[in-house]
Amino acid sequence: MNAPSTLDVLALAAHRDDVEQTCGGTLLKAAQYGQRTGILDLTQGEMGTRGTAEERAQEAADAAKILGVNWRRALDIPDGRVENTWENRLKVAAVIRETRPQVLILPYWKGRHPDHYTASILGYEATFLAGLAKLEIRGQGSGVGASNAESLPHRPFKIIYATLYYDIRPTFVVDITDQFESKFASIMAYKSQFSDQEAGKDLFPAHDEIRARVSAMARFYGMLGGVTYAEPFLQKEVGLVEDLLAIPVKSI
Repeated sequence: MNAPSTLDVLALAAHRDDVEQTCGGTLLKAAQYGQRTGILDLTQGEMGTRGTAEERAQEAADAAKILGVNWRRALDIPDGRVENTWENRLKVAAVIRETRPQVLILPYWKGRHPDHYTASILGYEATFLAGLAKLEIRGQGSGVGASNAESLPHRPFKIIYATLYYDIRPTFVVDITDQFESKFASIMAYKSQFSDQEAGKDLFPAHDEIRARVSAMARFYGMLGGVTYAEPFLQKEVGLVEDLLAIPVKSI
C-alpha cells in the first residue's frame, strides 16, 4: 500500500482515524467507482491518550482495506505539534508530486484541535508549492530513486474541505447511504481508540454510544441532501450549473 501511485483522490488529515470519521464513506464510494484513492496521515499518533503509534499503524492499515484505499502513508510530523513550517510543507508537497491526485480532501480550516486546522493550512500551502516548476524537493516521495514523473510539478484540479469536525453549513454533501456500514467498520477498526478501557474515559464516548453518534451526524447531513446518510464538504469556488433541470435536492 506504500508504493508510489497516481491517485484520483487523496485525503489528508492530521491523525490516523480522522479521515475515516470525516470522509471515509466518500473515499469508499470513489473506490467503488473504480477511482484510485489514498490517505496521507501527517502524524503517527504517538501522543494519543489511548494506544501506541505501532497499534494505530496496524489499525490504519486495517481501516484502509475496509475502505478500498490503494495507498496510505504516515509522515513523521510530531503528533500534537503539527506546525506549518517550510520543512513540513516540503514533506507534504513531495507527496502531492508523488501521488499526483486530481482531488485533494483537506480538513476544514477551523476546529477545536490545533493539529486539525493547522493541517488544513499546511496542506493548502504545500499543494501550492508542489506546483512550482522551479522548486526542487530533495528526498522526494519514498526517498529512494524518485522517478522523473514523481519530480514534476503537480497541483490537484480540485481542493475540497471535510467539515464534519466543525459546525458550518457545507457547500455540498456526498450520499454515503450504501457505504455507511463500511465507514463505521473502518472507524471501529481503531480498537485502541474506540473501546471501553479506562484510559481517556472522560474524553471518549462509551462503545455503545459511538454508533449512535456517528449515525446521528451522518443522518443530519443526509437530511440536508435528501438522502439517509451523507458526509459534508465545503469548496471555496462557485459551483457551475449547465442544466437547471438537473440540479439535485428539492427546494420545497
